[in-house]
Amino acid sequence: MELIGSSRSELVEYLGRQLDHFFPDGRESVVSVVDSALDDALYRTSCCIDAAALWQKGRFDPLHSEQNTVFLYFLANSIYRSGKDVRVATKVFYLNKALNGFSCFYDTELPDIWFVGHSPGIVLARATYGNYLALYQNCTIGKNHGEAPVLGEGVLLYPNSAVIGRCQVKDRTVVGQGQRLIDRDSPGDCYIFSDGPKVVVKPTRRDVWQDLFRA
Repeated sequence: MELIGSSRSELVEYLGRQLDHFFPDGRESVVSVVDSALDDALYRTSCCIDAAALWQKGRFDPLHSEQNTVFLYFLANSIYRSGKDVRVATKVFYLNKALNGFSCFYDTELPDIWFVGHSPGIVLARATYGNYLALYQNCTIGKNHGEAPVLGEGVLLYPNSAVIGRCQVKDRTVVGQGQRLIDRDSPGDCYIFSDGPKVVVKPTRRDVWQDLFRA
């Protein structure tokens, strides 16, 4: 994958400067920890970029905020998976939250392929996520009394939507703008929206996923 605007070593140094600037706790440099997890994070990011129809295949730009959102999540998660310094994983998570408004803790397991339309205000709890997840601003996946949702493949959450609690959201479900599913299942292959206080579930009439993901 081609890095736009920097080399690998420059990206490591850039991340180190960002983390030291935001979190000047006087501890030793985070660079070595970032460097050890970077290749795994870049590979995982490349899978998402290559699958996203709206992003140029094979090219990662750290100044592309949505690509950067995906990358910083993977970096924090890769550091956590490797058993390296959890404080650095926490700092990378926090950096993603500060820069991109994306709140997903490093031990939450997101799928291999997912897409962010606009990152600000996205909050993702420790839930079960399927591939081809698409997220827009201010959407929330959350727990209710300790119960977390289970999302199938091809779930799309439009802005200000939420899936909370004991929900089985089956494959190819579109949750409409502002819609909330709370302890409620989705049959899949459907579009969910509100008609006043009523929740309406209708079959999808077009393949919205072809606009978001490459075949």
